[in-house]
Amino acid sequence: MPYRRLPNTDLARVRALKSAVERCDKYNVYDLAISLKTLTEAKNFLLRFEGAQAYYKQCYDNQSRASRKHQANVKMARLFISHFIQVLNMAVLRAEIKKSHKELYDLPVDNFNVPDLTSEAAIAEWGAKIIEGERKRQAAGGGAPIYNPTIAKVKVHYDIFMEGYVRQKELQTITGRSLEGLAAMRDTADEIILDIWNQVEKKFEEVQPNEKRLDMCREYGVVYYYRSNEKPEDAF
Repeated sequence: MPYRRLPNTDLARVRALKSAVERCDKYNVYDLAISLKTLTEAKNFLLRFEGAQAYYKQCYDNQSRASRKHQANVKMARLFISHFIQVLNMAVLRAEIKKSHKELYDLPVDNFNVPDLTSEAAIAEWGAKIIEGERKRQAAGGGAPIYNPTIAKVKVHYDIFMEGYVRQKELQTITGRSLEGLAAMRDTADEIILDIWNQVEKKFEEVQPNEKRLDMCREYGVVYYYRSNEKPEDAF
């Protein structure tokens, strides 16, 4: 015998609810396969569930669009911070800047490698350190400012990056909350769908042949699956 399986995606849940609601709308209230209470509950819930899905999609799309633009700013900020540190290290090696002044940037004195800037968090951290370090060195009279790139250019790209970085965090939070809200509705959706399916199967339990009964249930959105060794005609 074929078996039922509840929907496992939000889109499938909507389809199951819509199938039942739309089918019931074609009948007189006295001929419904499900109770009027269940139908009303399904209609009201469907509106909220579709609204929650649409809101999540909007949040996700907003985040995706902002992310594409943000990635270009990430690349530029990483490039300028990395280049500035390389120029700083070269100036130290040429004795134009004292080695001890690297501590102002929180850079290791005897290590001339560029810090790992692969993550956005690292860019945010090291950008702030480099900008502040250059300010401290200039205030202390620690030599000529670094050029190509200047700290002003580094700061411009860093500030643009940070604006997007903060915005992305906000959008991720909003998207996460919208997904949590949607996820919280799934158990209720499954409960309503299961209630509908049970009532529909009860309504048509005496219909013969069996395949006809299954087809009538399918019209209300009941989903049946045949096992690998089972054919539709086996249901008769």
